[in-house]
Amino acid sequence: MTKRSVSLFGYKDLSGAALRVHRKRLTVLLLLISLLTANAALLQASAAPGPSANAAILMESASGAVLYEKNPDKRMLIASTTKILTALVVLDKGGADEKVKIGADFPAVEGSSIYLKPGDELTVKELLYGLLLESGNDAAVALARHVAGDTGRFAELMNARAQALGCKNSHFVNPHGLDAKEHYSSARDLALIAREAMNNETFREIVSTKRLNAAGRYFRNHNKLLWTCPGAIGVKTGFTESAGRSLVSCVEREGMRLICVTLSAPNDWNDHTSLYDWAYGAYRCVRIARSEASFGSVHVVSGVSDAAAVHPETDYAAVFPKKDNVDVVWELPRFVYAPVKAGSRAGVVRIMQNGQAVQEIPLIYDGAVKLDTSVPLSLWEKLKWSLSSGDKQTFVRSA
Repeated sequence: MTKRSVSLFGYKDLSGAALRVHRKRLTVLLLLISLLTANAALLQASAAPGPSANAAILMESASGAVLYEKNPDKRMLIASTTKILTALVVLDKGGADEKVKIGADFPAVEGSSIYLKPGDELTVKELLYGLLLESGNDAAVALARHVAGDTGRFAELMNARAQALGCKNSHFVNPHGLDAKEHYSSARDLALIAREAMNNETFREIVSTKRLNAAGRYFRNHNKLLWTCPGAIGVKTGFTESAGRSLVSCVEREGMRLICVTLSAPNDWNDHTSLYDWAYGAYRCVRIARSEASFGSVHVVSGVSDAAAVHPETDYAAVFPKKDNVDVVWELPRFVYAPVKAGSRAGVVRIMQNGQAVQEIPLIYDGAVKLDTSVPLSLWEKLKWSLSSGDKQTFVRSA
C-alpha cells in the first residue's frame, strides 16, 4: 500500500513501523466489515420469502401465532375460498348424511359446477365434496338452501359465524364467492376461518381427499399442494378475474400445523411452498395438553389412595425459534395430606426460553382423595411428615 492510498483513510506521511501499525489496523477494519456483511447476508437468508401476493398470512394453528404477514387486514375479494366458511356453517348444523333433493325451482348458477339438475338427490356430505373439491357453485347454493331456506338467510349465518371467530374485515352475501360489492374478507380473517374449519374432523377429511367417486360423479381436488407439498392436508383454491388467484392451505409437519393464506397472488403455489419451507426450518411449536398425564403424581399422606395424579389446568401452545433452548420445568410437593380436593392446585409448570420463564401453567389434581380414618398416623409419622412439609420436587424435560 502506498503512502497516498493510506492518506485516503486519514493517515499522512507515515513510514516504517508506524505504517505497519496502521496497515494492521486497516486489516482489522476490513475484516470487521467483512464479518458484518456476512452476518447481514445470514440474517437476510433467514428472513421469510416475499410472496407474490397482494395480501398474505402464515399462522400456527394451535397458538394462533402469526409467523408472517403482508397486508393481513386488507379487505379483498376472495373468490371460492368463501366456501370454507360455507362448509363450516353447514357442518355446524350437523346432518352430514341428510338427503338433499334438488327441486324444480333450483336456480341457474354461473361459474364452476358439479352440474346439479332438478330431481338429483345427494347427501350433505356428497355436496360438501362437490363444494370443496370441485368448487361447485351449484353445490354451495344447494347447501345454503337446505340449511337456511335461501342464500340470503344463509349469508346471515355466515356473517354471524365469522364475527364469532373474531373476523373484523369480512362480510359475506353469498355462499360461493362470486364477485359482489359487499362480499369480501382479509387474509387474517380467512386464516381464522380455516383454522376453525380444520378442527372439524369431517371438514378435514374432505379437504385432504385428492379424488373421489360419489353420487355418480368424479370429484378431483383442485389444490395441487396435496400432491406437491409435504404434509399438505387442505384446504381451498379460488379464482375470479377480479379477485385473481386466492389460496388457503394447511400443512402439518413435525407436530406443527400451519395455515397459509394468499390473496391476489399470481405465483401462489410457489408462495405457499416457500413460506412453509422457511417456517418449518425456523420455528417449532411447544404444546402442553390439559389431558397430558406425563406430569406424574403427588404422594398422599393418610389418604384412601397413596397418590394423586396431576395435570395442567389449561392447554398451552406457543411457537419458538428453533435456535432457542426451550425447557418444560415443573414443581410438585413431595407429599400432600388427605383429603385432596379435585381441581385444587398441586404445583406449577414453567416454560423456559433460554433460561427465562415465559409462561406459567398451574398443575391441578385430577381427582379427589378422601381421608383414611381407619389407620391414624403415629406420633413419629406426624413428626416425619411435618419436618418435610415444605419440600418440593423439580422436574425438567426439553421441549
